[in-house]
Amino acid sequence: MSIHEECGVFGAISPRPGDVGQLAYYGLYSLQHRGQESCGIVVNDDGVFSSHKDLGLVGEVFDRETLARLPQGTMAVGHTRYGTTGASNRSNCQPIEVNHQKGRMALAHNGNLSNAAQLRDELELSGAIFHSTSDTEIIAYIVTKERLTAPSIEDALSAAMDRLEGAYSLVLMSPQKLICARDPRGFRPLCYGKMEDGTYIAASESCALAAVGAEFVRDLEPGEILVFSKDGVVSRREHCGRAEPTPCIFEYIYFARPDSVIDGVSVHASRLRAGEILAKTHPVQADVVVGVPDSGLDAALGYSRASGIPYGIGLIKNKYIGRTFIAPGQDHRLDQVKIKLSAVRGSVAGKRVVLVDDSIVRGTTSGRIVSLLREAGAQEIHLRVSAPPFLNPCYYGTDIDSRENLIACHHTVEEIAKIIGADSLGYLPVEQLGALIGSDHCCNACFTGRYPTPVPADPRKDRFERKLSEKQNQ
Repeated sequence: MSIHEECGVFGAISPRPGDVGQLAYYGLYSLQHRGQESCGIVVNDDGVFSSHKDLGLVGEVFDRETLARLPQGTMAVGHTRYGTTGASNRSNCQPIEVNHQKGRMALAHNGNLSNAAQLRDELELSGAIFHSTSDTEIIAYIVTKERLTAPSIEDALSAAMDRLEGAYSLVLMSPQKLICARDPRGFRPLCYGKMEDGTYIAASESCALAAVGAEFVRDLEPGEILVFSKDGVVSRREHCGRAEPTPCIFEYIYFARPDSVIDGVSVHASRLRAGEILAKTHPVQADVVVGVPDSGLDAALGYSRASGIPYGIGLIKNKYIGRTFIAPGQDHRLDQVKIKLSAVRGSVAGKRVVLVDDSIVRGTTSGRIVSLLREAGAQEIHLRVSAPPFLNPCYYGTDIDSRENLIACHHTVEEIAKIIGADSLGYLPVEQLGALIGSDHCCNACFTGRYPTPVPADPRKDRFERKLSEKQNQ
């Protein structure tokens, strides 16, 4: 699996000063699966913002001393990042903080703008100076520009949303308000809950609410703006219904944690359903069903239940490898999977194995996992994938590679099976994607090529991160 996680956003607003920074820390820990590149927390202490951001996992960036340096406050915004736009450097760490004419703002964003290049060109030509290469700074610029004439920060955000295209789930903090917004198509998840002491929590996934002891209230509707303040919660719906909701189907297949519920659909249940569909559409005679940790485990259980083939633990994941892990050099590239995964010989030796994974991108990782099981004595390996073949790039925040690097764009299913060393290969039928969530209203463009928004003419956003020689050769 070569797909990287997305981003996780978290926000908290308390009726009285408290340790909201630590609250954000716990929330980000539960969202770590969505981004392992960088993270950050901004605390609002009576209008004064204090922050800490850096490259690394939550547990690496925030130790006991760092958390202790964050002040008591009534609000906090947190972010954990995998960058689909922008290089891995500190300037792209979030939340982004902005000092502007009308005050201060901290912004955390999950998603990708499909019109980012156009908006950035417009802003630069008007004199804007960017300090990062992320879409989040574009959103921040537009919001602050609108705030010059808007009566409130939420009005400014609403006006900014008129110009934004693509995927964005936002948590915005001003000196007095915490504001959440979800794009009109609802590409990326966003929900909120409430703690017993009256603290409101907003997060990318419901698992983060449970982690801090908040009771889930509901998901934000696509296009909805929620304003949290000392006066309570206000819902603004002027952007709701402007577009057909198309939540990302890959949230259910891979990104989200299985204990999360997104838009009323259990992620665990959707993955079980994927496995059941695979068992019916791609049956095979086998002795054991094995899932690839972590996102393939639920689908493997579904396959086992539907097929009657026993479920087994055939692969063990090393849970202690973070981003500081130094990958082997070029000469030892094949050893990387062996360090991260190991086969349970007793479960697979001499057996016909159904191997269930969430997706195949380039095929290299799948091939190495198949080799692991072969070395452990598996007699046959039948790979079943709980997603259809990737055929198109994603412009909404999923790090799907370009077509030239997607194995399914260049090979048949039979050829892919041979390349990765499997005895057979079966993908989830693309027409069955809607069955995972009980609705055909979803974004499946990476599988079908049917994009909900106009495709960017030039999707590259890395012009400040490319060498002069690279630019000249284009």
